Amino acid sequence: MYAPLSSGDSATTLHLVDAQALAGWRQTLPPNAQAWLQRSAFTGRAGQFTWLPDAQGSPARVVVGYDSLDSLTTLGDLPFRLPAGRYRLEPDVGLLALIGWGLGAYRFNRYRKPERDAATLLVDDATLDIVRQVVDACRLARDLINTGADDMLPRHLAAMTQAVGASRGATVTVTTGEALLERGLRTIHAVGRAAADAPRLIDLRWGNPSAPRLTLVGKGVCFDSGGLDLKPASGMRLMKKDMGGAAIALGLAQLIMDRQLPVCLRLLIPAVENAVSGNAYRPGDVLRTYGGLSVEIDNTDAEGRLVLCDALSLAMEEKPDLLIDFATLTGAARSAVGAEISAMFAVRDSTAQGLHDAGVRQDDALWRLPLHLPYADMLRSKVADVVNSASSPYGGAITAALFLRKFVGDTDWVHFDTMAYNTRSRPARPEGGEAMGLRAVYDYLCARYANAVP
Repeated sequence: MYAPLSSGDSATTLHLVDAQALAGWRQTLPPNAQAWLQRSAFTGRAGQFTWLPDAQGSPARVVVGYDSLDSLTTLGDLPFRLPAGRYRLEPDVGLLALIGWGLGAYRFNRYRKPERDAATLLVDDATLDIVRQVVDACRLARDLINTGADDMLPRHLAAMTQAVGASRGATVTVTTGEALLERGLRTIHAVGRAAADAPRLIDLRWGNPSAPRLTLVGKGVCFDSGGLDLKPASGMRLMKKDMGGAAIALGLAQLIMDRQLPVCLRLLIPAVENAVSGNAYRPGDVLRTYGGLSVEIDNTDAEGRLVLCDALSLAMEEKPDLLIDFATLTGAARSAVGAEISAMFAVRDSTAQGLHDAGVRQDDALWRLPLHLPYADMLRSKVADVVNSASSPYGGAITAALFLRKFVGDTDWVHFDTMAYNTRSRPARPEGGEAMGLRAVYDYLCARYANAVP
């Protein structure tokens, strides 16, 4: 994928040419290269490439179309379109384009042999660490999401978090099964108790306790059958990805630790499987949450907000400077913004704007949806403080966010309702699990905590 530029190994040159400069640059080439460009119909559009011959007519270097933008698209399609080998860039490009190479070199090969190796890009030594660390964080999230639920149950997610934390000096504690009830984490237990693999709360801590407190929460529903309100087969097919919020949060935590951001980091992952058995929680049940509110269960397939609400209430005890949760929460968010944009809810305008701008910079699209308070009426229950599923089919992403809003007090809170999955392949974004929002949030955190080095 990457190698240090200082390695000194011979490598094929990738020459980037802007479409607007193509005509003038073409005139500097020998006649055989000009003829080859014409035969290849090379126009210089971003992502387009062709080989150029040397004086003997043998392939010598690659010319790549470039729109002069620092974009994932510039190099994101090349690692598997170019022959395996080593390549160096001429001229240099921005950090985002280099990250695009690594993201485009990703394939999920846990269950099969790779068809071939990706091409290797030589990167300046000063840039190599940050590029690798960003890509590794995204690859971690992608791998977790793509892994089948038989290999990514709550115990596996806990083990992965422990491994990530242990290698970076973090402490990780896991509360499992009946111990959740002893701590008052009743909604996490209720959602996960029907599964053979016991529910868990995973709690990672890292950093200087005197630094600003940053708490991440990730929805870790490792498989979602819908519970007693069973999903149809088509709705269940991709539910291995319902722990995508936890995967993104863990990937982001890894990147924060690798880059040594000056924060006191806490990561909370409620990890469950929403299964069906004789002790599954039921429509009409009333659960007492960690935060003290009672919740009437209208629909057992609205389980994500239940496991999140206990984790959010727990996080609030330490009054974090910033609280962010990631969740594959509602189909309504996909209807609102599609599968390729993360829906974002925030209580502070400045935080929302900063995150949106970071998403633009990082080619990691976020779009703010409103916390429209009048819709909270749809969460009223006749027997409890709140109901877990709104009475109306409209505004489902908003009512889900408003449910969570009840558990976060007045802290600076952001909620991401994300697909966490590419439904089609694009440059640097192969079909499958995706760390949606990870790079944007990291960029924002670097700006917010000014001593950080992006």
